[in-house]
Amino acid sequence: MVRMSARAIVGMQFGDEGKGKIVDYLASASDMVVRFQGGSNAGHTVVVNGKTYKFHLVPSGVLHGKISVIATGVVLDPAVLVEEMEHLEQNGYDTSVIRVSRRAYLVLPYHREMDAWEEGLKGDVKVGTTRRGIGPAYEDRAARIALRVHDLESEEKLRRKLRLALRFRRACMGVEFGEEEILEQLKEQFERFRDLLCDSEILVNRAIDSGREVLFEGAQGTFLDVDHGTYPFVTSSSTIAGGACTGAGVPPWKVCQVLGVAKAYTTRVGEGPLPTEIEGGEAERLRERGGEFGATTGRPRRVGWLDLPLLRYAALVNGVKEIALTKVDVLAGRSTIPVATAYRVGGREVLYPPPDLEGVEPVYVEMEGWSESEVEDCLSGEIPEPIKEYVALVEKATSARVTIISLGKDREKTVVL
Repeated sequence: MVRMSARAIVGMQFGDEGKGKIVDYLASASDMVVRFQGGSNAGHTVVVNGKTYKFHLVPSGVLHGKISVIATGVVLDPAVLVEEMEHLEQNGYDTSVIRVSRRAYLVLPYHREMDAWEEGLKGDVKVGTTRRGIGPAYEDRAARIALRVHDLESEEKLRRKLRLALRFRRACMGVEFGEEEILEQLKEQFERFRDLLCDSEILVNRAIDSGREVLFEGAQGTFLDVDHGTYPFVTSSSTIAGGACTGAGVPPWKVCQVLGVAKAYTTRVGEGPLPTEIEGGEAERLRERGGEFGATTGRPRRVGWLDLPLLRYAALVNGVKEIALTKVDVLAGRSTIPVATAYRVGGREVLYPPPDLEGVEPVYVEMEGWSESEVEDCLSGEIPEPIKEYVALVEKATSARVTIISLGKDREKTVVL
């Protein structure tokens, strides 16, 4: 019997947990990395030999020369893909390892305009999107008027389907979009990745069935999931581990492991509730020290203390058994570190987040802090007691093992427990 090894890497918070670095770290021992949902609104940052790479569509495994699959559940912006490929090639990386699903949906120029238009209609309840057109592209998918990558292979089909989509958008927005201009852009962009197309479901399933090591790379985080997140302040795709099955077209039993990635504190970009949020000088220090600015938009991230009710829920809905705890180094220098262990809701304490996080009151414990020198001890293989206790608190709350600690941006600043 062939041993199957497929692992999903998912965010346990609001995205920006450091998944790109963890996928990059694990990719060296893998054969294939598969991006299964989201679009260019997600940004994974990887630092190699002091150089920073920011990925929005291409899986992080490309830096190791691994087969890097953009699967069906991704909404693909051809312009962004071409830009990323050119950046990789300029830095000496082989882009022929990239594979693009023929069934993936396209993000087109009018989707970006729709994104801004829709946000403008929402008034005081803006979601705070990246204006990359991701939500409107998924809307077109649900409305059954979306274009897919395989449509680019036939100019006649492309023209016919684009005309239908533009008719809907014109009726909705009252705006004319240039059909010929969009067609010309698409034809030019398609020539750059035409040779990378594949039937990704077949490719990925065959890899798993043959015993190859496959990583499923999630974008964003659990609490941006369209169903299980802090709706309506969410993204438009399924960010949890189950999304790997629908987005990549693999059965659940083939995803053998789920590794959740969580920061040692909590951050969020854009609107929506953040129960443990801190403000003022302390927030600024944490933001600057942690480099908490969006990889896609550059927006400052809101920051807060570690929120265990969120991690409990994330571990539950993802089936997380292992955790990579990132940015542990950022908290160094504090004598104590607050951690939310529960919420107070309506006069009672609860361990899991309610559907609406507005108005919940975090219940904190104070954990002993650690120093810069103790972070260095970690890198030498000696885990100091305060960090051990912090890890133990996370493990107790989630019933999962912390197997990786990240202590900086570089690959080398990673400790496997």
